[in-house]
Amino acid sequence: MILIADSGSTQTKWAMVAGEATHLFRTPGMNPYYQTETEMEETIRRDLLPQLPPEAHVEAVYFYGAGCAFPEKNRSVERAIRANIPARVMVRSDLWAAAHALCGTEAGIPCILGTGSNSCLYDGQQIREQVSPLGFILGDEGSGAVLGRRLVGDCLKRQMPARLAQTLLEAYDLTPERILEKVYRQPFPNRFLASLVPFIRAHIDEEAMQRLVDEEFSRFFRRNVMMYTGYERLPVHFAGSVAYHFRDILQAVAQRLSLQLGRVEASPLDGLVEFYRRIHRPL
Repeated sequence: MILIADSGSTQTKWAMVAGEATHLFRTPGMNPYYQTETEMEETIRRDLLPQLPPEAHVEAVYFYGAGCAFPEKNRSVERAIRANIPARVMVRSDLWAAAHALCGTEAGIPCILGTGSNSCLYDGQQIREQVSPLGFILGDEGSGAVLGRRLVGDCLKRQMPARLAQTLLEAYDLTPERILEKVYRQPFPNRFLASLVPFIRAHIDEEAMQRLVDEEFSRFFRRNVMMYTGYERLPVHFAGSVAYHFRDILQAVAQRLSLQLGRVEASPLDGLVEFYRRIHRPL
């Protein structure tokens, strides 16, 4: 039996694979950039272990996560898992999850558009190039956090129709003061900002919302995808809730930029299960 995890800042999706059977469940997100090792241990103990069958014998854990791009961060996640599950553990970035799930063993440009955003050039075996995402303050173009940041910025700076701004504030029980508190003084401001994306989706017929999403997707393509060698001839794949729910706009922007849009999936987890069923090797 193996466990496969696709972890973002907001939630972690787990697949327990035993032969042909697959069981899916979720826990809060785990990100070593925002959480301590002790906090991640507690998340696993409190939210994951109760969902595993008492008789489950986990041989290996394949954990793909946001923030898992550097060895010291990965070791922190690995220790947090092993403190609760005595198994072999592999920790890789969420970008590797996108590469394995969307490209398999073919070359392409796998991308993530969820709470955060990311991308790379993948040759079918290795990640050859990567433009740093830089997080939602300096980068993360097209992500839920950046769409939310722009949404509240446009709201407070009167860059959208007044009736739409008022609807936003009322829908989330927000005031300018509460927004500033959540962004600058409370933990996980990226999660708060990304939580506003459903408002954009619900009002996507509004010109202001269409323009916001279109501009951010264009920025993502220009500042990330179009920096890779051979981007003109490679399929560009996407995983993540933002890409999935706004895939029509994503397709339109890609076509406008003469890019080849490939697979667009809400989550890489199904692809990861398929990947490990096909080529699984013991850790």
